[in-house]
Amino acid sequence: FVKTNKKEVAADVSVVSDTSMWDIHPPAMTYMLRGLVYIEATLHGPSHDLHSGMFGGSLVNPATALCAIIGQLHDKHRRVQIPHFYDDVKPLSAAERKMWRTLRFDEKEFLAEAGMKKPFGEKSHTTLERIWSRPTCEVNGIFGGYTGKGAKTVIGSSATAKISCRLVANQDPEKVYRNLVKFLKDRTPPDCRWEIHPHGINPPIRVCTESPWLEAAQRGLRQMFRKAPVLIGTGGSIPLVGSIQRILGFDSLLVGFGLDDDRVHSPNEKFDLKCYELGIKSHAAMLAEFAGVKA
Repeated sequence: FVKTNKKEVAADVSVVSDTSMWDIHPPAMTYMLRGLVYIEATLHGPSHDLHSGMFGGSLVNPATALCAIIGQLHDKHRRVQIPHFYDDVKPLSAAERKMWRTLRFDEKEFLAEAGMKKPFGEKSHTTLERIWSRPTCEVNGIFGGYTGKGAKTVIGSSATAKISCRLVANQDPEKVYRNLVKFLKDRTPPDCRWEIHPHGINPPIRVCTESPWLEAAQRGLRQMFRKAPVLIGTGGSIPLVGSIQRILGFDSLLVGFGLDDDRVHSPNEKFDLKCYELGIKSHAAMLAEFAGVKA
């Protein structure tokens, strides 16, 4: 749609509100969005499901083999083992580290929202760094063989995993995709083959923090909240922002009004009425400031 309607959607800047506030008091502008590589990988083995008593131990079980391969995605320090995965990842600047420390991130409260207590992830990085500025690889689903109620002693003919990688600035999603596929194929068991379907290959985004549009948005938010907005990252991905930047040639300002306890993508997701009201008034204030920008 964007490619075929470039003239109709031409603009100086876009405002995207699919992000969050730091909390309900200070506004926030997101300047980091992680990219995404998402695949569905099926390992095929026997031509049909087999009786595990008659065939068990005599040939490759795709479910067992798939689990073993997935177990190699990370080393003991939780670093991703896909070839060249970290080649283009740049460390945080000293200024960014200082800025993030001022946010006073409550790790215990963050984990408690998920019903957990202990942080877990790439060694030598904080939780905030792991979700904002470090790339990841996760298994989002895995299935194969018999998954119904009760018992059925089979060796399934195939097993499937849904695998996603969140990417950070400068990482090339096409390169990561190729290397992820290579990682799997290099570990193909005897007599087996892969069937791989990509579900998304999208670049990471880093928004310029020095522009007249961003400064205008900051002024509008400051009028509304009586506080200067904080600059934050986000662990999620918004593929359209990359398309706007790449195809239309202008940046997006990421100014959202959600909260961490909104349970995004979960049952009983919410959006506070107070945030809704703040969002309406903030957009009006930003539009008023945009009118005075001489780009």
